[in-house]
Amino acid sequence: MSSTVSSTPVPPHGQPSLHAVQVLGGGSSGSGVHVRSLSAGLVARGLRVTVCGPWSAERGYGFTQAGARFTGLDALTDAGSVASLRTAICGAALVHAHGLRPGLLAAVALRGRKVPLVVTWHTRVDIEGARAGLVRLMERRVARTAAIVLGASSDLVDRARARGARDARLAPVAVPAPRRAPESGDGRRQKARAELGVMGRPLLVTAGRLEAVAGHGPLLDAARRWRGLDPRPLLVVAGEGPDRAVLQGRIDTEGLPVRLLGRHDDLPGLLAAADVAVLSSRWEARSLLAQEALHAGVPLVATAVGGVPELVGDAAELVPYGDPEALAGAVAGLLADPARRVELAASGRARTACWPTEDDTVAHVLSIYDELVQTFIRERVDGPGR
Repeated sequence: MSSTVSSTPVPPHGQPSLHAVQVLGGGSSGSGVHVRSLSAGLVARGLRVTVCGPWSAERGYGFTQAGARFTGLDALTDAGSVASLRTAICGAALVHAHGLRPGLLAAVALRGRKVPLVVTWHTRVDIEGARAGLVRLMERRVARTAAIVLGASSDLVDRARARGARDARLAPVAVPAPRRAPESGDGRRQKARAELGVMGRPLLVTAGRLEAVAGHGPLLDAARRWRGLDPRPLLVVAGEGPDRAVLQGRIDTEGLPVRLLGRHDDLPGLLAAADVAVLSSRWEARSLLAQEALHAGVPLVATAVGGVPELVGDAAELVPYGDPEALAGAVAGLLADPARRVELAASGRARTACWPTEDDTVAHVLSIYDELVQTFIRERVDGPGR
């Protein structure tokens, strides 16, 4: 993964470079990809970067290959993680946590230390029942401790403000440039479809963790309606998660035209073979699937939730969440209308040209770091509020 180097100057020779600590949890792949990209961009601009997180994240994203140092937080307890983090942040100019739990760990580790904290909220925690109150308390603690909360979508910014954030800002997270060019030419497309065992029928693609928030229940309800189409489309689902057995049980019992692929490391390659991409989530900030689909020029049907409408604009067919009939109808309508699919493909590629690049994202974050460090220096010299 590469990151274009901007004109931001590196520190003069002999002066120490700013040390930024990134704190990552074991959550969404989107935050891991972002921290890897951000680390590479910051290092290229002369910063020292330390990433703190589970060793599984280092194995999956290769932060050290991007030029960052890595400190594992695979302690058996939160207290152990906080202790490791307190050691890692010694001498840091600032700490940037990604997600709610990493933000809470960073807030505790920074207690008594005059080091500014930035927290990016990539997603929201959807928990019902007794634990919902605990999540609100955690969000409040993190929002009020952070000097700045960055939200990947406007509703996350509003959520941070509602939880008491002193300064909450929109900071869209750029998807990395495609790892390779999308498959081109009918021959390559057919080869990819043949490898999936899909010839002579439409292919629908979705991807994401197999859990309730992804909306796979309504998606399977929609798939039940597609059984009456001729030819009958096949929906392939890339991803793993706790709901796999339940979903597979429904697929088998109801005879649904759906295949669970499990973990799939080449989403662009999978999309290259697709006729339509489908996003059925109950909530998303900046969906990786939606971004990859529009980059690849694949028509997208998505639920109008969270940050999805502001991400895709009019370059996708949007439907309400939890409405299988609307979802099924939108997909069936696209399959029956090749001209509309071509129109959406072109609109999607045009939309991606308006999104921030990785370089834009790094430059934006670096400007925030500079703002915080300068404010901290000023307050240390002049005193707070002067």
